[in-house]
Amino acid sequence: MTRPPVDVVVPFVGNRSDLEEVLARMTRLTLGGADSLLIVDNTAAGLRLEGLSTNGVRIVHAGECQTPGFARNRGAAPGTAPWIVFLDADTAPIPDLLDRYFDPPPRSTTALLAGGLQDEPVPPQASAASRYAFLRNAMTQDDTFSFGEWGYPKSANIACRREAFEAVGGFRGHVRAAEDADLTYRLRSAGWEVERRDAAAVVHFSRRTICALLKQKALWGAGGAWIDRQYPGSIPLARGPGAIRWALLATARGLLSALRRRDRDALLYAVLRPLEAIAFELGRRISNERRC
Repeated sequence: MTRPPVDVVVPFVGNRSDLEEVLARMTRLTLGGADSLLIVDNTAAGLRLEGLSTNGVRIVHAGECQTPGFARNRGAAPGTAPWIVFLDADTAPIPDLLDRYFDPPPRSTTALLAGGLQDEPVPPQASAASRYAFLRNAMTQDDTFSFGEWGYPKSANIACRREAFEAVGGFRGHVRAAEDADLTYRLRSAGWEVERRDAAAVVHFSRRTICALLKQKALWGAGGAWIDRQYPGSIPLARGPGAIRWALLATARGLLSALRRRDRDALLYAVLRPLEAIAFELGRRISNERRC
């Protein structure tokens, strides 16, 4: 199968050790002669890269505005390939990911290809946050495609036609979350379509602590509220006291059932699912925009 050239862009925030792990995962990708792989360092001060083995991967700094959309735009700008594949740094792609994206070839009217997302498989004895993320299965593309006409692919693993991406101005670089939904809606408004490519899959690593998990959910809440203001009715949102009341009742019922069965998974779900809902609700009150 002959496929078009691809520029792979990976936004990154973290320390040097984290970057080494990302490089190890991303360099497993099978690249063609016309492909490129670029990591965008979105940390504020930028990392010192002296002596770091990058295996030929280009790394650019984009710390002026710490948002994934800003980093992705910076990474896409120098490329020339007709397609751009955006991968999150906390994913592990399969080696033949790029080939799978174009089997079958996308329609001429398609601007976005939604790659597969799999939650990191973890054993029952894993940390509470990691095990809950696996049980919740919230990172799959089904999660956001379930919004019907407002469904969209998560940008942790997507391919975008460069022509369409540049025509709509890329991602909104000043928002902290929901930039993938916004890009999808603008592309659709311009007449472009979305196709799924579940076989072009990555494993998405879960948050390791409950604090990090709830912080992520609060950020998603901020993004959800922002996108719902931009596109009224697009994201189903629980509202105010009703969401908190549901969370408390669900916790009480779930705890009793889990304790009777002595089921750790049920216990984790009973406690963390309502806490996730509360974090999302509180996050809706946080600004989703940065001054960049």
